[in-house]
Amino acid sequence: MLKAAVDHLSTIPSRSYEIIIVDDCSSDATSQTALDFGKKHPKADIRVITFEKNRQKGGAVKHGVLHSRGKRILMVDADGASQFRDLEHLWKQLDAVQSGEEGVAVGSRAHLVQTEAVVKRSFIRNLLMYGFHFLLRTVGVGYIHDTQCGFKLFTRSSAQQLFESLHIHGWIFDVELLLLAQMLGIPAVEVPIEWHEIEGSKMSLMRDSITMAIDVFVLRANYTLGRWKPVSADKRKTE
Repeated sequence: MLKAAVDHLSTIPSRSYEIIIVDDCSSDATSQTALDFGKKHPKADIRVITFEKNRQKGGAVKHGVLHSRGKRILMVDADGASQFRDLEHLWKQLDAVQSGEEGVAVGSRAHLVQTEAVVKRSFIRNLLMYGFHFLLRTVGVGYIHDTQCGFKLFTRSSAQQLFESLHIHGWIFDVELLLLAQMLGIPAVEVPIEWHEIEGSKMSLMRDSITMAIDVFVLRANYTLGRWKPVSADKRKTE
């Protein structure tokens, strides 16, 4: 994914860019690999952040986003399941939906739901998928069909509001981001992208599905009771 990102971004000289890699205590030499790549591509602005203590996926992404410097910020998984060139589809759709300084473009695999890759999944895997989608509708984020795709583009203002407000750092942090966007009136658009399944997922199907379901109820309860509140752009300006 790193090479694909640099290759693509290098073809658009009108845009400057930086790439932030957050290594959340990985055991596969992610940091060193990224540093070595950076030495071979000195014109690419690459920064590597290595955690000494695991912060979960949401915590790692939050740290990277809040330390980014761009006017638009792309959150992308490093596994190569998506095609980096699809950034241009998100960019175009974000141009169309952006209101003032606010907007989010959400990469989506929802159009692939009837493809062979999904149809051939096990019964329990598909049952859990549809059950999770039902839960999302009950908490108010059913307007986005694929909340979990790791390919999302934010305006800087929206990214700062959403990630500063983020409480859930586990697998469903994306759900909280989209719930917050709805609460703050930030426009969001779902954009179909290319995607293929990558072997070696770190998720435990049953354990993590139960954890995700619990987290959905926790975040809905905390926002409903007013214990958690989003950080709006106006509030940030007064602090």
